[in-house]
Amino acid sequence: MNVVGASVSEAFYAAHETRDIFLPNQTEHVSQIAVDIGGSLAKVIYFTLSANRKGGRLHFKIFETEQVDDCIDFIVDLLKDAQHYGTQQVLKATGGGAHLYHDKLTSKLPGVIVQKEDEMECLITEIPYEVFTYNELDADPIRFEERSKDVYPYMLVNIGSGVSILKVDGPGPKDFTRISGTSLGGGTLWGLLSLLTDAPSFDDMLAISKTGDNKNVDLLVGDIYGSDYSKLGLKSSRIASSFGKVFKKNTRQNKDNFASGDIAKSLLFMVSNNIGQIAYLNAQQHGIKRIYFGGCFIRGHPITMNSLSYAIKFWSNGDMKALFLRHEGHLGATGAFLKHKPVRKARLSFSCSENYKPDISNHSVFEVLDNSENLELRTETQDL
Repeated sequence: MNVVGASVSEAFYAAHETRDIFLPNQTEHVSQIAVDIGGSLAKVIYFTLSANRKGGRLHFKIFETEQVDDCIDFIVDLLKDAQHYGTQQVLKATGGGAHLYHDKLTSKLPGVIVQKEDEMECLITEIPYEVFTYNELDADPIRFEERSKDVYPYMLVNIGSGVSILKVDGPGPKDFTRISGTSLGGGTLWGLLSLLTDAPSFDDMLAISKTGDNKNVDLLVGDIYGSDYSKLGLKSSRIASSFGKVFKKNTRQNKDNFASGDIAKSLLFMVSNNIGQIAYLNAQQHGIKRIYFGGCFIRGHPITMNSLSYAIKFWSNGDMKALFLRHEGHLGATGAFLKHKPVRKARLSFSCSENYKPDISNHSVFEVLDNSENLELRTETQDL
């Protein structure tokens, strides 16, 4: 692929949707599509040529795995539309669903080469140039990082339905180890919020958490001590017990006694804080300073990113920081996409470079993450 002059699409997108990337100098058809089918979500990456201008777009789509047939039908339609190019079509499939739904994929895609790719290997395709930190207390909460020449070793915390924690020691496909993980992930949050709120989708659950106040549900340090516990460095606003205010002796509680937004924010804090602490403990044990967070659990959501950032900063006494990625939810699909032989031959990594200081004074965090005229895809080999 020719990635010279690539930029993020300026078209309108709903909150949490991943913007397409416009490639003005890629003028040939790209034969591969990639899909990463996880326990909760299926992520698809594909390229289409523009009908009315030079170049084309790299698209990022998400489906709920429960509706995997819709995802497969979408891929079928894409491949049918591309038949007139006369090239051999390839589907690169990764994630657990690449194995679980392999027979279904091959039966619905006759004549298409369906190749399974290792999930963990796909995740560690070179960390991109799109790295940023997030701190809601800063005037500019989003700060893009300069690319480090000495990035290894680093730790990748991939938060999907569950969580996998990888230690990456080098750029090779085998230079990584899964050092830990936890079942407390996005699927946990999604499942509990499905039981405790009426929100129909994960994005709706994230949306209602914005309006909630976890102090109505969680037991805080201040509720116990009446103030900060300065000796231990605990502020009065620190959560002492998630959902600690729900229990009342001899009282049968009902979810309707609590606002859905309060429940959503409490659970989001609970899951994010625990993942952050587990990540820190693993980084400390292995002597790692750089911790990257990826996966569709994050979705550019400010509360999630701030919770993870706070947890890493708190437990490390400011010695470490949480690092986030623009296309964090599509790391696995991107890795699978790039494992197609023509791309792999040039050893190209899908990476972005941010050469600007973001201005969020008049924009939301999603607009800052999604809009940039200065975005570039960087590679030593520009044409494949």
